[in-house]
This record gives sequence, structure tokens and C-alpha cells, in this order.
Amino acid sequence: MPTTTTSARVIPRTSGATARLVNEAELRATLSTFRELSDEDWRRPTACTGWTVRDMLAHTVGQYEELPRPWVALRRIRRAARIHPHLGRLDGHNEVQIEDRQAVPGRELIGALAHFAPQGLIALRRMPAPARRRMRLSWLYPEARDLPDDSVDYLGNVLVVRDTWMHRMDLADATGAEPVLDGHDREIVDQVVLDLALAWTGPAVEVDLHGPAGGRRLVGIGTPAATLHADAVDFARHLSGRAARGRLELEGDLGAQAALTAARVVF
Repeated sequence: MPTTTTSARVIPRTSGATARLVNEAELRATLSTFRELSDEDWRRPTACTGWTVRDMLAHTVGQYEELPRPWVALRRIRRAARIHPHLGRLDGHNEVQIEDRQAVPGRELIGALAHFAPQGLIALRRMPAPARRRMRLSWLYPEARDLPDDSVDYLGNVLVVRDTWMHRMDLADATGAEPVLDGHDREIVDQVVLDLALAWTGPAVEVDLHGPAGGRRLVGIGTPAATLHADAVDFARHLSGRAARGRLELEGDLGAQAALTAARVVF
């Protein structure tokens, strides 16, 4: 095994300045992808259980709408507790995001995303840095305690774009298209690998990711006991709990392989 593979733990956390560029690049890519859909694509099922392509976009619109309007999120959380008591707070809230726009055609939702997303990104940038670091997402969603950092700073620099990006990959899966990738995609995948490394408790493993968003990283400390070879997007799909479109090739210690197979990162 090569000894020069860089530890994933040294990947720098996305800064506010970098996040601005990455978030804007992903928004352009997402809007472009949705604008290319045919009329029948909107009804296709996605990897998100129970959601069509149209539903997934309605959820994404709701996410950005709430960033400058947190009272909208609070209203949806209260409504979800009444009508979706069997769901967790986050999942129930997400369902209400979709229900709030259940009658809006997909083409109109594209316009809503183009309207709300820039406002949401501006709202995140305008929030003073100390407030972003101090405010906890877990105050709204208990599920956020599972994040490596449940601050609004992490939300704005890492999680917002990760969610949007993964849903663009979901869209590619639903339609059979190949996602268009560039440099900003690698920054997103790097943050996924960093979060994997921060939570890793197993033996050291080497993660060799292919494609424009790829790279070779060491997860854990010491000589790697196993190696994973995969397309970077496929590995992200796997870590999110989705089925990979391509093969994840594993070699080495079976226990380390099992740890990689079981690994998950919050998206």
C-alpha cells in the first residue's frame, strides 16, 4: 500500500469564502439540471422513499426558503407534529415542505428555487460569524445531534450544499442521466470524506475515489488494512444509505471491509 496517501483528517473544513463559491456553483448546476427535464421526468420516483422528482425539488425549495425565514421552518415543524406524529421532527418537517407546494407544477418550482436560493445564501453570509458558530441546529431538529457539528456555520458552509448536491445526484439516478461534475463537486465530496474520517473508529483504510470529484485518502491512523476503489459519487451515495450505481471494489482485511460497508455520513 502506498504510504504517501494523505490523511482525510487534514482536509480543511470549507471556509465561508469557499462555501460562497461552492454553494453558488452547485445552485447553477442544480437549476441547469432541472431545466433540462422532460414533462414525464417530474413524475419519476427518486432514491428518497415516496418522493418523485417534483417532490424532491419542492423540498429543496423549502430548504432555501427557510434560511432567511426561520419562522416558516417553525410553522412547518408545528404542523408536522400534528399531521405526521409517526415521523421524526426532521422527516415530518420535510414532508410538510412538499405538501405546502403539492399543487405547484415542476416548471414553476424551478422559478421558486431560482428566487429563494440566492436569498437563502445571502442570509447565511449576512449572519455574524459568532452567531453562526453559536446557534445550534439541534434546537430545531434533535436529529442534528448526530452531525459532526450542529452549528449554523456548518449548515451554511457544508450541509446546505451537500443536501442540494445529493439531490442532484438523485435526479441523475431517477432519469438515468450522467451528472456533470467540476471542481466544486470535489470540495463537496472532500467534506463527506472528512466527516467519515472524524467519526471513524475502525482500522485504517485507504479510500481511492475516481472521477472529477475523486482523490485518494487515508481514513483512520496507521497502515491501511483495506482499500476501497469507487467512483466518488457512488461512494457518496453509499455513505448516504443510497444504492450505488457502480461497483464499490474492496480488498484487504474483511473486518475493515465490513466497516467501510457499514459506514454512513449524514446528508
